[in-house]
Amino acid sequence: MANEITKELRQEWIEKVEEDGPDALEDAPKRLRSDKEFMLEAVKRDGYALEFASWALQEDKEVVLAAVTSCGGALEYASDELRDDKEVVLVAVKNPDRDEFDLPVYPFSPLQYASDRLKADTEVALAALCVSWALKYINDELLKDKDFMLAAVKQNSRALDYASEDFRADKEVVLAAVSSDGFALEYASEEFSLDKEIVLAAVSENGLALKCAKDGFKSDKDVVLAAVSSNGVALQYAGEAFRADKKIVLAAVKKSGSALEYASDDLRADKEVVLEAVSQSGWALNYASPELQKDPEVLAACKPVDDDLPF
Repeated sequence: MANEITKELRQEWIEKVEEDGPDALEDAPKRLRSDKEFMLEAVKRDGYALEFASWALQEDKEVVLAAVTSCGGALEYASDELRDDKEVVLVAVKNPDRDEFDLPVYPFSPLQYASDRLKADTEVALAALCVSWALKYINDELLKDKDFMLAAVKQNSRALDYASEDFRADKEVVLAAVSSDGFALEYASEEFSLDKEIVLAAVSENGLALKCAKDGFKSDKDVVLAAVSSNGVALQYAGEAFRADKKIVLAAVKKSGSALEYASDDLRADKEVVLEAVSQSGWALNYASPELQKDPEVLAACKPVDDDLPF
C-alpha cells in the first residue's frame, strides 16, 4: 500500500535525523510526521524533531516528555496545554540545551517557553536555576519575593548576578549566596565587597574567592587564614607578607601541599613547613629548596606522587 509506513521507511528517516539533524524532517512524508511510533524515536534522537511533528503529536504528553527529556528547548513546540503542564515543564527546565562542549547555551532557558502560570511557580523556577540566567524568565512578582531569592542564591549562587539591585544590596541575600559559593562575592555590591563578614564567609566556603576580594582583605590576617584553611592554594592571592608568615603558610600546606609554591624562599627552605607540605602532596617536593629536595627525612615523608594530584 502506497501510504503504508514500513519499518524501512521509519529507519530511513531516523538515519536522516541522525545525519542531518531534525530539520531533515521538514521534507518527511506527512503521514510519517503523524506517526507516534516514528516521532517518539525521532524526538529521542533530537528533541527538536518535535517541531515537525503533527499538531496531534505536539499535544501528546508521551511524545513531548520524550522530546524535552532529550532537549529542554523542545518545549517551544509543545502545545499550549503542555507548556502549562508542570510535569512536562519541570523535565524541560532541568534539561537546558547544551553546546558541543556540553555547557548550557547562554542565555537560553526552556523556562522562557513555559506558561505564565508556571513561570510564577516556585518549584519550577528553582528547578530552572540549574542555569543562573533562567532568572531572566521568572515571573517578576516572584523575583521581588525575598524568600524566593534566598532559596535561589542558595541553589545557584550566580543568580545573584541577575538579581535586582535591591537584593544585591541586601546583606542577608548576599551572605546566603557567598556561603553557598564563595565566588558569588564577585557579584556583590561595592558595599558588601568591603564588608569583612561577607568576605570571611566567601573565603571560608572557597578559599580561592580571595582572588575576588579587595586588596585590603588580601592583607587581612583573619581573611587570609580563613582562605588558606579552606583551600591552601589561595596563598597565591595573599599579600606578600603572608607568604612569609609561617603560621599562614603552615595552614596552607596542611590543606594543599602544593601551596608551597607560593611561599617565600625562606619558608620553602624551612624543614618543618616542607615536611608538612610533602606529607600532604608529593608534588610539593618540586617547590622545596634544592637542599631539602635531597634531604633523607623529607624524601621519606614524601607522599607518593601517584597517589595525589598537584592541587
